[in-house]
Amino acid sequence: MEADTGCRLEVDDVLSFADDLVVVLRRSDDADANAQVIAGAGLLRTACRSESDHLHLQLKDYQQKICSCKDKTDKAKAETIAADELSVLQNKMEENLQEDKQLREELRATHNDLENLDHQRASIQDRKNAIKKKDENMRKATYKLSMCVSVTNIIPNLEDRDKISSYTVDKNGKKIQKFEFEKTTPPVEICNTLWKTI
Repeated sequence: MEADTGCRLEVDDVLSFADDLVVVLRRSDDADANAQVIAGAGLLRTACRSESDHLHLQLKDYQQKICSCKDKTDKAKAETIAADELSVLQNKMEENLQEDKQLREELRATHNDLENLDHQRASIQDRKNAIKKKDENMRKATYKLSMCVSVTNIIPNLEDRDKISSYTVDKNGKKIQKFEFEKTTPPVEICNTLWKTI
């Protein structure tokens, strides 16, 4: 009976973890991936919970049957029953033990499915962190560019990939003059030319 309580606590812990996982996934920013994972997790959680409850009831029933068979076997041995009856009771007990073993394997498979969901949650968290870091780097780059523009009054043209180009602007942000340099132009020459215009 203690083994049954331990198994039930493990299953309850797994189901609780699945509920927590669904809550975490619902809070994530990666909507499409999360929607799929949450839908899958919800279906898996419902199926696991239903299967777990069903298996728990069956396991309890089988354990009661096993205990009953053991009691009958002990009583039969004590009464020195016929060999045929003893053989029948032993066969029933072996069948019940096989069913118990099968139920434990099904519970193990359910546990493996929940572990797989945990790995998916970790992967989503890693992607979320990478996106957050990318956004932070973009924000820093924007601040640096803004600072350079305010100090030099030069805005780089980031759309022109073939050349190094920029614009000088007045205090209102109006473009005054455009500069273009070939990519092969030495950086010192570019700097000297730009500093002369500032």
